[in-house]
Amino acid sequence: MIFINLLRAVLHLLFMAVTVVPWALAVLIAAPFLNSTQVYWMCARWLKLSVDSGTLILGIRNRVLGFENLPTASDAPAVLLLKHQSTWETFCMPALMPHPLAFVFKKELLYVPFFGWAMACMDMIHIDRSKRTKAFSKVVEQGQRLLNKGTWVIMFPEGTRMPRGQKGQYKNGGTRLAIATGAPVIPIAVSSAKCWPSKAFIKQPGVVEFSIGKPIPSQGREPDELMREVETWIEAEMRRIDPSAYPDAKA
Repeated sequence: MIFINLLRAVLHLLFMAVTVVPWALAVLIAAPFLNSTQVYWMCARWLKLSVDSGTLILGIRNRVLGFENLPTASDAPAVLLLKHQSTWETFCMPALMPHPLAFVFKKELLYVPFFGWAMACMDMIHIDRSKRTKAFSKVVEQGQRLLNKGTWVIMFPEGTRMPRGQKGQYKNGGTRLAIATGAPVIPIAVSSAKCWPSKAFIKQPGVVEFSIGKPIPSQGREPDELMREVETWIEAEMRRIDPSAYPDAKA
């Protein structure tokens, strides 16, 4: 079984490597003639292709809960705050969400050949983490502009991928952005580490659950207090959708 899963992982990696090069080149050529939304959906199609190939090759399927909690108006703002366990959810979110998304990410990713070059063509928020105050000012400025045009901003409050069953320190950057812009916060729990463990090459077939919480208004809230509410919901939901990862979870 380990050999089969290893073979699947190699095949999926090769599939992504082979397809990302022509796709990225097509984006680079087409981007000057398209608007930002068209560029986004062009890139999102490759991400969906990668997710679909993950289902076909790796045997990883998605189950989305709480889809009705997402705003339905085309110009409705939202700040999505996700549990982060693997690369899988970064590929899945653009493939699953009905609105364009803007990730907040470190600028170093823009230098990754082909993948990063295509990302540079998208209207997202890339920051220099060494300049924290300036970086957050950019997040608010760019976030407000993106939210005004109906793009949802997506952030991982723990800042990095966490191993299954573990919790990182929830930072308040996402709630600070929501409060500064007046956008509601939508917490999302993700059980991707069941199938795609953090920093692991071999993946396991199975079902990844995305559980979307109800929007939490940000007006009149304090960043730390709002983030504690987000953290409490996400971590409780993680114990519900992936109880075997948490020995303290009640049946």
